[in-house]
Formats: sequence, C-alpha cells, structure tokens
Amino acid sequence: MRIGILNSGGDCPGLNAVIHGVVGAATKLGWEVVGFRDGFEGMLPPGDYMMLDAAKTVGIMKLGGTILGTTNKGHFVAKIGEGNVSEVPREIVEKAKTTLKHLEVGALIVVGGDGSLTTGLQLYQMGIPVIGVPKTIDNDIQATAMTFGFDSAVAAVVDALDRLHTTAESHKRVIVLEVMGRHAGWIALYGGMAGGADVILLPEIPFNLDEVAKAIRKRDAAGHHSTLVVVAEGARLEDGELLTKERVGAKGEDRLGGIGDHVAKHIEQSTGKETRSCTLG
Repeated sequence: MRIGILNSGGDCPGLNAVIHGVVGAATKLGWEVVGFRDGFEGMLPPGDYMMLDAAKTVGIMKLGGTILGTTNKGHFVAKIGEGNVSEVPREIVEKAKTTLKHLEVGALIVVGGDGSLTTGLQLYQMGIPVIGVPKTIDNDIQATAMTFGFDSAVAAVVDALDRLHTTAESHKRVIVLEVMGRHAGWIALYGGMAGGADVILLPEIPFNLDEVAKAIRKRDAAGHHSTLVVVAEGARLEDGELLTKERVGAKGEDRLGGIGDHVAKHIEQSTGKETRSCTLG
C-alpha cells in the first residue's frame, strides 16, 4: 500500500508533526508514503514529490513550517471569499488522478483548512480516496472542536497582551491589537479573554465604533485610564463594512487587514486619548 500526503493553505504550527505521525504510523503498517510538494500543485504531471520514511522525518517535529512546502494559490482553488465554493476544473482533477495512478498512490491525506478541505472533498467526489486533517489557526472547521494551530495562535495573542498591558498602563493609552482568524472570532475571543483584554470585537457580532468609544470613556471616568482592545481581522462594523488590504483576483480569499488602524483612529478622535494599533500575523 502506498499513500500520499500534502499540506495546503497557510502554514501553522504542527504541520511537520502531522507528517512525522503519518510516516510513523504508515511504517508500522508496512506502507510507503509519498509527500507532494507545494500542496495540490505537486500532483500535477509529472508530479513534484518526495518519498518519506523514518530517516527523512526524524527530528522534524520541532521544526516550524513544513518540509513539503505549501501554497494557497494555483489550480486547485475551491473556495472564493466567505462561504463561496468554486469547482476545481475536471481536467485538473483528471491530471492529478493520472499522477496518483502512475505513482500507485491508493489514498491521499490532505492537511489543510476550510479551503483545502473543500478541495479535498471535491477530489473525493471525483473518485480519489481522501482523508482530511483539520489544520488552521482560525479554528473554523465544521464538526471539529479544536484544530491544530489554534492553541499556538491563542498563546501568541496572550503573550502580546501581557507585554502591552504594562505599556498601556504606564502611558494611560488605549492599545488596539488586531489578530488573525478571518471570518471566525475564536482567536480574538480566547486570546482576549485569557490575556485580559477590556474590549473584544468579533466578526460574528457587528459593532458600533461610537459604543466602543463610549465604553472607553466610561472606563476612564471610573479610574481605569488604560484600555486594551482586541479586534479580529474579519470584524465588521454595524453597516456590514469589511476592511480588506487587497482583493485577490477572481479566485482566492480577500486579504483582510486594517480594521485595527481604523478602530484606533476613531477611538482617538472620539475620546481624545492617545491610541496605538498593533497587528499580529
């Protein structure tokens, strides 16, 4: 038996650990493992891959990134924006099937987030046996309690807030921390609560900037002269506005970003308090 594995989408902590675990389990079963480079693109003829065994994966668990490489672009994009699905062209899938058949790969392990697993589902529906491993710091995979990568992302937010607390208190500032998560607020919620943020703004709950400023003035009047605000990159204003850094063509996700600066500017104008913005990721 020979199986394939690939990483797709953004990188996050734990990718090499998954590869190590798959190779270890396969070795015990007497199976061979083919690692495709740069996501699904590695399956296009003639195939860009490497054979994986215990010798090639020893020590990789402690390494960041992925030894196979990854991409969130290319010929296999199956998700466009928030909740919109695009069909991977059948001719592309057939080319991938040809490569798998040539390499005698009987099943494919896809390590990825919602977009990558959407692609994996389409490959499965077209006859390729697929197992999905939920990988995303956003923790937004349906029917999955916690994806790997999420815990590390939350820890990074908590660490940043720990450092920002002292600066905010010393200078009596408002500090707005923009965090990743796309259209899911898990990182902002968990990180903000664990890190002691005073205001948390989530994509799932549209917010009013004037109400945020009002809450900060109320804190100031009560003697709390510093405020930490955590805002998810996909947080929306009540009018539904979503800030993006870049529209990524007809295919792929919008590149979110800029909501932290927008919130900080409004807070400073509305409250008169010195306000700074920081962005993680």
